[in-house]
Formats: sequence, structure tokens, C-alpha cells
Amino acid sequence: MALQALQSSGVAFRRILSHFPEELSLAFAYGSGVYRQAGPSSNQKNVMLDFVFTVDDPVAWHSKNLKKNRNHYSFLKVLGAKVITTVQNNYGAGVYYNPLIMCDGKLIKYGVISTSILIDDLLNWNNLYIAGRLQKPVKIIAMNENVTLRSALDKNLKSAVTAAFLMLPESFSEEDLFIAIAGLSYSGDFRMMVGEDKTKVLNIVKPNIVHFRELYGNILQENPQVVYKIQQGRLEIDKSPEGQFTQLMTLPKTLQQQINRIMDPPGKNRDVEETLFQLAHDPDCGEVMRLGLSAIVRPSSIRQSTKGVFTAGMKKSLIYSSRKLHKMWKGWLRKTS
Repeated sequence: MALQALQSSGVAFRRILSHFPEELSLAFAYGSGVYRQAGPSSNQKNVMLDFVFTVDDPVAWHSKNLKKNRNHYSFLKVLGAKVITTVQNNYGAGVYYNPLIMCDGKLIKYGVISTSILIDDLLNWNNLYIAGRLQKPVKIIAMNENVTLRSALDKNLKSAVTAAFLMLPESFSEEDLFIAIAGLSYSGDFRMMVGEDKTKVLNIVKPNIVHFRELYGNILQENPQVVYKIQQGRLEIDKSPEGQFTQLMTLPKTLQQQINRIMDPPGKNRDVEETLFQLAHDPDCGEVMRLGLSAIVRPSSIRQSTKGVFTAGMKKSLIYSSRKLHKMWKGWLRKTS
């Protein structure tokens, strides 16, 4: 089957990459076209392949891509690369998607994001959009020697582990941890209510435990606050107020600020550290974490989806949405049958 061939070889991905301008700091493929998922996507032969291209200079990259692949763009192409880059950087989650593109005989969707915006999202979780994609297994196709980007990618994974720890009990399984991590970027995502299969997170994790272990194994073994029993697939963490405060203080800045807004009474104006110290002693710490994540994810997912109408065009947006709804309907039928 073609999908299996794609999974076993990076050649097919690099062939697709060769159709685009080369100036990429990072390129990766993700989703059900790369790693098998349970549920309605599991047997799709013509599943769309999802890519993200990270570029240092979006204006220059879009200028070249408009010459090579002008038909990929919506009506915004007539406004030129500068306007496209403005829409990319200043609206939604900082990424510009071209969906439903036939490339090298495959149906693909690709997003373009600037290196600086991605690094900021990886470190601070401003949108937790592409940073969220990178908390799950992806297929890295190309990456340059940008030390700052590599460091930010690693920090994003460590932050994901810390956030998940704060929402889990003292003892739990690897699967529990990976489900918590995979669910971070779906917290409050309105697409989970309309257009996405409700069991999406489980469908991502269950067939890919090995890949999650490869991604997070070293981080877990090196973390002084966790006992990682690899043979049993179990973990134990420090849930003392002191341990939780240490974890809260290392969370990304935007999440800390959202937690502060949730917990700070009107007129009190406490600083973030004081709020986090209080939360470390609160039995509802995990629930406050979920609210903080939702406060980041919900608005960015709504803005990004609204932006998609303009970047994809109305026709493609309707087709893409119908594909999502069809997948959700198949998942519902599977559960009720």
C-alpha cells in the first residue's frame, strides 16, 4: 500500500520537498499520513499529507514559491508576497496554509511559518499551534544548523512533559502521560467540537506509543522529579507543593500569564510567582492548568481557522471542511455500530 511505503521511506517526502524553494530552516511532515492513527483515518488510502515549512525570510520564500507554484495560492496571490507574509505573520497562529494541493501525485497541505515566530511559540506557547504539532511525533525532512531553533524544539518537549505532570496524579502509565501531552494543544480547540473526531487524541497515541517513547524517553530519564520505570511502563512524580511550584515556575511564559489572569482576583494585581506559589498548594491545580491552556488554544484555533478561508479560498475551505466533517461522521458511525 502507498501509505506504508511513505512511512518506511523519507524519499517520498523529499521528492515533494523538491517542488518548493530550498531556503528552509525546518521542514516536517505530520498527521495520519505519516504515522498511523486509529479510528476513521486508519484505512484511508488517499489521506492528505500535512507539511510545515519554516523559513527565515517569508517574503523571499513566498516570492520564489509564487513563481514556482502560483496555482497553490488563493486570490491573495495577486497582492504579492509582502501581503501574503503580513497575513501569515499577523493573523491567526502565524502560519500560512495552502491545502488540497496535488504534488508529485500526492494530495498535500503545507503551512509556512517564519523561524522567529516558531521559536517564540516553542519557548512561550503564544499560540501553541505549530508548537503543539511538534509535541507529537513528526517526520523531520530537513533542518539546518540553527542552534536557537534546535534548543527551542527541545525546550518545547520539556515544557510539554512539565504541563502534563501538573495535570496527572502521583503515579500513572506511559500511555496516560502521552495522552496528556498529545491533548495539550487540543485544550479548548473549537475544531474538537466541529469537524474533528472527538477521540482524536486517543487515536493519535495508541498506535504510536513507540514513537512517543522515542521522542520523550531521554527527557523522562533525565528529569530529577520523576521515577521512570521503563520495563513496567509506569511513572511516579513529585506532587508535593514544593515539587509542583518548581514545575509551575518552568512553564512557558504565556501559560504562566494566563494562569495568573484566571487566579488573580480583580484589583489584587499579584505577580505571577505569587500566583503560582498559591496554585502549587491548590488541589485543583490540574483544572487551572487546563483552563490556562484553553485560554491560549481556543482563540488561536478560531483565528487560524477564520484566516484559512482567505488563504485557502472559499471553494477549498468548503472542500477541506467537508472532508473533516466526513471523517468525524465516520468516527461516530464506528462508535455506534
